[in-house]
Amino acid sequence: MKLLHLALAGAMMAASFAAPVLTTSALAADANTMTIQLKDGPVVVQLMPELAPKHVKQIKELASKGEYDNVVFHRVIDGFMAQTGDVEFGKQGGKSFAPSRAGMGGSALPDIPAEFSRTPFERGVLGMARSQSPNSANSQFFIMFTKYPSLDGQYTVVGKVVSGMENVDKIKKGAGSNGEVTDPDRMLKVTVGK
Repeated sequence: MKLLHLALAGAMMAASFAAPVLTTSALAADANTMTIQLKDGPVVVQLMPELAPKHVKQIKELASKGEYDNVVFHRVIDGFMAQTGDVEFGKQGGKSFAPSRAGMGGSALPDIPAEFSRTPFERGVLGMARSQSPNSANSQFFIMFTKYPSLDGQYTVVGKVVSGMENVDKIKKGAGSNGEVTDPDRMLKVTVGK
């Protein structure tokens, strides 16, 4: 009987030290959590400064200044990824908004040197878009619809969707192999740690 009481006491003690279940609102309060509000609902992203500290810092700075608000998803390829983040030419209502040039710009901040990792590009991963130069990432990023091993170690991983991937799946897809979107969906509001 003593053994049973000890076992029960131990189980109760272990249960009291179990990790708390985090709700979407609790996740959003984390300083490395970014929330992207889309037309179909929120997308919560856990940013990964341990993988890409410079890239995460720049994303957080742009988000905190409202730079990502109303930026379109200019390139969306079904079965691959949705790309956004051109704060120069892709911000609806912005002074330099140019739908035909969306995807060609960045931000006023400097480009960032590559921070490649071994983290695979799979469904929900956020990666930094860049030109041919590995050190040209700036503000644009993409969210993966599926696993895509050819990107592994070639692009910087900055985070992963932890909630709301079903809303990403509803982003309007582009036509053709380049995924250019006519009348694109946009990020309504982007916040970090709120």
